[in-house]
Amino acid sequence: MENSKIAVGLDIGTTKIVAMIGKKNEYNKLEILGIGKAKSLGVKRGVVSNITQTIQSIQQAVEEAESVSGHKIEDVVVGIAGQHIRSLHHSDYITRNNADEVIDEDDIDNLVNQVHKLVMLPGEEIIHVLPQEFKVDSQGEIKEPIGMYGGRLEANFHVVVGQVSSIRNIGRCVKSAGLDLADITLEPLASASAVLSQEEKEAGVALIDIGGGTTDLAIFKDGIIRHTAVIPFGGNVITEDIKEGCSIIEKQAELLKIKFGSAWPGENKETEIVSIPGLRGREPKEITLKNLSKIIHARVQEIIEHVYLEIKNYGHETVKGKLIAGIVLTGGGAQLKHLRQLVEYITGMDARIGYPNEHLAGDSDDSLSSPSFATAVGLLMEGLEKEGKGFVAEKPEEEETVSIQEEVTDEKKEEEKPVEKRKSFFDKFTERFKEFLDNAE
Repeated sequence: MENSKIAVGLDIGTTKIVAMIGKKNEYNKLEILGIGKAKSLGVKRGVVSNITQTIQSIQQAVEEAESVSGHKIEDVVVGIAGQHIRSLHHSDYITRNNADEVIDEDDIDNLVNQVHKLVMLPGEEIIHVLPQEFKVDSQGEIKEPIGMYGGRLEANFHVVVGQVSSIRNIGRCVKSAGLDLADITLEPLASASAVLSQEEKEAGVALIDIGGGTTDLAIFKDGIIRHTAVIPFGGNVITEDIKEGCSIIEKQAELLKIKFGSAWPGENKETEIVSIPGLRGREPKEITLKNLSKIIHARVQEIIEHVYLEIKNYGHETVKGKLIAGIVLTGGGAQLKHLRQLVEYITGMDARIGYPNEHLAGDSDDSLSSPSFATAVGLLMEGLEKEGKGFVAEKPEEEETVSIQEEVTDEKKEEEKPVEKRKSFFDKFTERFKEFLDNAE
């Protein structure tokens, strides 16, 4: 029973691969049992470019997490991102045979399955079908239609689409590393679970997750996911610019960015200089911090403007009025000095840095609350939520999950159906994805 409550989040990023093992403590907070990190060598802009290197990096991260925690990792919740991800909005409806019976979970499943049959572009696959508002007959803006009467059930959907080959490659790497896929989820959604509060999602918020290879965007309003996008720029592009602009090697450029980098050139004086050792006895290079921050500023401005364009394209002509909670920045790139001020300056919206520490147990290591671990924490939460679904009924814990489901009254079943429905969306996708991988063999 104890082992069943342990889950593993696997974040396959462009700069690092993180395996995080954890469970929930008595206060419903995350207790991290072990974490493993490996340099990500076979991933470019969120997409696997070298299968062998990615498998080795996954195995290295998993082995480290296993040795720290003392637990054997078998199945993982994996995040998916990359420049191939796109989202679209779709409306669909079903006409019910018997309008005298109340709408139940099967009706919603039929509607969702109908959306899964949408014809996509060649080589694309639907990853998530997320219902937004429902409409029953002529009554609109319904969040939960179960238990209502009606002949026609209609809904607006947020559909996330990705390339079949990219999804299959991630699945192949995970399977070849000797692991099972417990679930697969979109990385911006996982990051949102880790750093956003329910109040922010209700008020309206844009989450910007700046990773090494990509910048992910997720917009929430009225507690519902409204828009997702992946922009193919991240922290690595900033490092590349520093490397070219200062004529230094990549390792030095990355260190410069982390230690002295700033997104706001006005902060540095012309007299502030950093000296970089030359290669193989060559003369050291002297770089002014003002020059460094100008290079960083130019690229960061471009990334933020791309994201802001996506937010505006989503349909918020008066973005400030609609997204009351403003912008939340997370991911490794969010640690850049003065980034928050620059985001506020360009967008005119309030911004804050999103830390995943709200969900972590009090005695957790401080390093775990870094924005760079937001996705891994979110994936772990997703895994624990999936594991914990069997324990939500108000029955003694010793009983088997099956008996809990069988013994609840009809009334109790009605109450719990919405929870089961949400679970079934991801379960069905995982089952379809596993079949898809097996057939590919």
